[in-house]
Amino acid sequence: MLTKSFTLLFYLKKRSNYLKGKLPIYMRVTVDGKRVEIATKRECEPAKWNSSAGRVSGNKEEVRSTNSYLDVLQSKVYELHRKLIASEITITAELFKNKLVNDDEQKKMILEIFEKHNRDMACLVGSEYSKVTLVRYKTSLEHTRNFIKWKYNLSDLSIQSLDYDFIAQYEFWLKSQRRCGHNATMKYLANFKKIVLSCVKKGWLSRDPFYGFKFAKREVDRSALSESELEKIMKKGFDSARLDQVRDIFLFCCFTGLSYVDVFKLQRSEVIEGHGTELWVTIKRQKTDTASRVPILPAARKILQKYENHPQCSVKGQLLPVLSNQKMNSYLKEIADVCQINKNITFHLARHTFATTVTLTNGVPIESVSKMLGHRNIRTTQLYAKIVDKKIGEDMKKIENLYS
Repeated sequence: MLTKSFTLLFYLKKRSNYLKGKLPIYMRVTVDGKRVEIATKRECEPAKWNSSAGRVSGNKEEVRSTNSYLDVLQSKVYELHRKLIASEITITAELFKNKLVNDDEQKKMILEIFEKHNRDMACLVGSEYSKVTLVRYKTSLEHTRNFIKWKYNLSDLSIQSLDYDFIAQYEFWLKSQRRCGHNATMKYLANFKKIVLSCVKKGWLSRDPFYGFKFAKREVDRSALSESELEKIMKKGFDSARLDQVRDIFLFCCFTGLSYVDVFKLQRSEVIEGHGTELWVTIKRQKTDTASRVPILPAARKILQKYENHPQCSVKGQLLPVLSNQKMNSYLKEIADVCQINKNITFHLARHTFATTVTLTNGVPIESVSKMLGHRNIRTTQLYAKIVDKKIGEDMKKIENLYS
């Protein structure tokens, strides 16, 4: 069956974040108005590209080599077109792409590429990446593996199968089968996108299947302990030594803004003297690898003194005897019950409490809070730091007399 039209075009493909330098040369085959793009694995400076000829301008050996390669590729396309017409089969743009893509490229598999990425990342843990980041990518790999098994009943899939529908279905699977929340789903898809974009940059994929996909995160209500709730926990006496210990470490983070992983690995060397008799916590945050410097309030200093000679601290080199995150959260639920606080208290709530109740509510500028939390962007602090009614009321009282 003959086609109505057939065209071949070589062109430079500009990336969205392009500033300068060479651009990849792509080949576009159009059949009856439908087109496919195929990477040629060659590059060219935009100033040297002759768009009307579809070739590189110049006489250098490198230029002649590139143009010769494009000539061979063009001949291959026209020869393939002739053979398909002779075979009297329906010619489509997709058929051309499948025939032209090298066997090696067709054999490149999604999970194999993802696994190699994770192996490379594991070698850079401690220098370029944290252990937490590696765990997140390992989880993303398993989600991708399980999705491919669920959707296609295959152990792996060619990267040529990646398209927008694959991404949309993956999002649906994460939400419906894995019961992931919207924001968690977006994080897993962002991890997967990194793998996909590496394939695009290497010329294995002609276009990004994520093109047009919206990574819109939903704002989450980040609750914190109120001043009265914080005071309840501070003043409560516990019969259990373990509850008392967990309460103290939780309060320490309420007064310093440290996350679980940061207080878990906190060492004596990271507590330094500041101005006068002040003590400061100075760390690099595990999550963002950014510096965080926080003055230690008197309540937090008392907690450090209390556990200065604790056996666990001596054995593990910790500043505080922190239990596993799971155990800490389990005991915190018990503490909430004992203190009659009707709120889901988790360890991360301490960080929110520091941002709102301890600092912003008491007039600490958001810029200072952002620095202490170790945020790269103040917008992140704004998400954590919900200004409570007390601060809003105090601010409004300043203008009461103007409108009385």
